[in-house]
Amino acid sequence: MKTPVYLDGHATTPMDPRVLAVWERTARDHFGNPASTGHAFGWAASRVVELAREHVAGLIGATPREIIFTSGATEADNLAVLGLAGAFEGRGRRQLVTSNLEHPAVAGPLAWLAGQSAWELTTVPAGPSGLVAPDDLAAAVTGQTLLVSLIAAQNEIGTLQPLAAVGEICRAAGAFFHVDAAQMGSGLDLDVERDRLDLVSLSGHKMYGPKGIGALYVRRRGPRVGLRPLMYGGGQERDLRPGTLNVPAIAAFGEACRLLQLEGAADRVRIGGLRDRLWQNLQDNLPDIQLNGDAKARLAGNLNVSFGGVPPGRLVGALTTLAVSAGSACASAEGRVSAILLALGVGPELAAASLRFGLGRFTTEAEVDFAATQVVAAVRRLRAGS
Repeated sequence: MKTPVYLDGHATTPMDPRVLAVWERTARDHFGNPASTGHAFGWAASRVVELAREHVAGLIGATPREIIFTSGATEADNLAVLGLAGAFEGRGRRQLVTSNLEHPAVAGPLAWLAGQSAWELTTVPAGPSGLVAPDDLAAAVTGQTLLVSLIAAQNEIGTLQPLAAVGEICRAAGAFFHVDAAQMGSGLDLDVERDRLDLVSLSGHKMYGPKGIGALYVRRRGPRVGLRPLMYGGGQERDLRPGTLNVPAIAAFGEACRLLQLEGAADRVRIGGLRDRLWQNLQDNLPDIQLNGDAKARLAGNLNVSFGGVPPGRLVGALTTLAVSAGSACASAEGRVSAILLALGVGPELAAASLRFGLGRFTTEAEVDFAATQVVAAVRRLRAGS
């Protein structure tokens, strides 16, 4: 077993060797520009792109024409929120609804719109476990609601939102429903028809694919979603995302989606078992610890735990043989205490003594047991020192 052991799968996932092989083969053999329609190199690259589009669509129950390739989930989120607002500006509906647990890639553009006079933002607070109650959301949605945007699986605490129930509420009100599904590779299962989704953001590097590639699902039927582009020029991706397509990354992303569709259900069972094993080990050996997030409605690979009696901000630094985090990668980079945990009512000191474990496809039982041993030892040491 190599150290440090990687348990930060919600920040990014290692590329699956099968996905890497597709990336390398495509970069070598299909370097043509898909927009070059006058020769075989362009045709071959275009076929690669369209095959990947089929794989992405198949993962979420969409059709290939509903998939727009982007540089990642952040761009997809911005295109969904700002693009929809731009397309419907001045057309009657002016309310936007979201939760207090959103990733900055959604919270940011929504906050920007809220600063403009044409838009009103309503934030529905989640319960203590991170679940947004459908009744609370239904009470917030009105005849003026254009968009409801929720994170499908919270990237810090792993809580899964009741998408199908929210989708029904949105459809009945005539509002569009966008979900940030960046955590697809950590055990999220969704279907755009079953869950009544109109816009879905995806990220390649969170599902064992490359960085710098993602997609936005844009519904084309019952109802059709119109977006105003954020960039202009080139005409690629139905004029919604101009620029020369990154064919190797798109091909690899498509392969990652194909593998996830084939293996995701089995992955969720195995990874969920490892997560439960880790949590049980910590419970058996450490008093005064707290699980953050919903105990049942959560990502298979997610475990977020607060450790009482540990000096704030010390725990991650004490675990030199583990790659874990105290929260989202964005918050960690700025040294901030998790705003998500604070929003759930976790005290500042306890929030600053928390760990987020992100288990994944390549996590082993031996690594989980090793991680538990290291965390128990570090917590005991820090408690004794304090």
